[in-house]
Amino acid sequence: MKPNDLEKLLEDLESDLVERKESANDIKKINQAICAFANDLPHHGAPGYVFIGVDDAGNPVSLKITDQLLQNLAHLRSEGNIQPIPAMTVQKVLLKGAPVVVVEVHPSDIPPVRYKGQVWVRVGSRRATATPDEERRLAERHVAGSLTFDRRPCSEAGLSDLLLDNFRTQYLPNAVAAEVLAQNQRTALEQLASLRLFDAKRGVPTNAGLLVLGANPQSFLPCAYVQFVRYDGRTLADAVQSSNEVTGDLLTQLQQLDRLLPLQIHTARVPSQTLAHAEIPDYPLQAIREFVLNAILHRTYEATNAPVRINWFSDRVEVQNPGGLYGTVTPENFERTSDYRNPVLAEAMKTLGYVEKFGVGIARAKAALKANGSPEPVFAFEPSQVLVTVRRRA
Repeated sequence: MKPNDLEKLLEDLESDLVERKESANDIKKINQAICAFANDLPHHGAPGYVFIGVDDAGNPVSLKITDQLLQNLAHLRSEGNIQPIPAMTVQKVLLKGAPVVVVEVHPSDIPPVRYKGQVWVRVGSRRATATPDEERRLAERHVAGSLTFDRRPCSEAGLSDLLLDNFRTQYLPNAVAAEVLAQNQRTALEQLASLRLFDAKRGVPTNAGLLVLGANPQSFLPCAYVQFVRYDGRTLADAVQSSNEVTGDLLTQLQQLDRLLPLQIHTARVPSQTLAHAEIPDYPLQAIREFVLNAILHRTYEATNAPVRINWFSDRVEVQNPGGLYGTVTPENFERTSDYRNPVLAEAMKTLGYVEKFGVGIARAKAALKANGSPEPVFAFEPSQVLVTVRRRA
């Protein structure tokens, strides 16, 4: 930043990108501030600044700045207390007519960053140690900054494990414009690679390729299925009316669910203001379908053998997916913020026609429930799972 920009930032008492220190005596707190800015929990994607030699109002205090002081502060980067090593610069800048030390800290590409084993973050204008949920979000952001799970190659699989006919007839025509297909002369492997379904460098399918086009995805990803159970009561201890394991490639699973879910809806005839009777379902199909699609789209496939679960009780439906909220999504903003653990899978669901627009599934489901006179859905968030409960219409 230029000095004029730094002065404006220095005077902004509401900014969570600034920490002010009158002196450099409290090295511990300066380290904590560097760690917090490197973690960038608010996800600004912009540097944070520690101003040393100013008071809480941003006015210089005439700190004596020596070369030794600048060197000592610069050494905070490499002394090993902050891991991984932060990207930062230390310089003396003339602000408001007086010299001030400015420590500029860039967001880390591989959070969470720890100072002496603790993860520090910015919460508004203050520093704090990260909660387990905040630390998880930072860790998943690290994954999001590198290859996501669905883009990684599956070294155990080969081209023969993909349903190439399905790719040519069902997927490719929906993924690429007809005029583009007519003009290019690319091979099937090149087309697969361009859609992130095949790793050309290693000569193997990606995890997304197996999920979307695999002849038997579950042989490589055992958790890649949906478990449906209908109970004759309100608890898991009640008798099971029916159960299904929905397996196969992504399109096969989605088609099976399109046949299975409508069969579970019971429709009652109720009196209306006209001579005809109104038919109102105990659950709006659109809402259940949106929550199931959401669970498939946002689930994790790492460090778990759990499927997406649909438990259908006599008084409610529970849809549970392995993996907590991802990236920038929190319990406070999940209805208006989207972040994708599996971006290639998200693209595939849109290509196959099962997602019309990203980020509106929950809103559409809630609108369908309201129109049906059904209760609001209830969401429960844990680090290892997300559970949505839909109550039957009274």
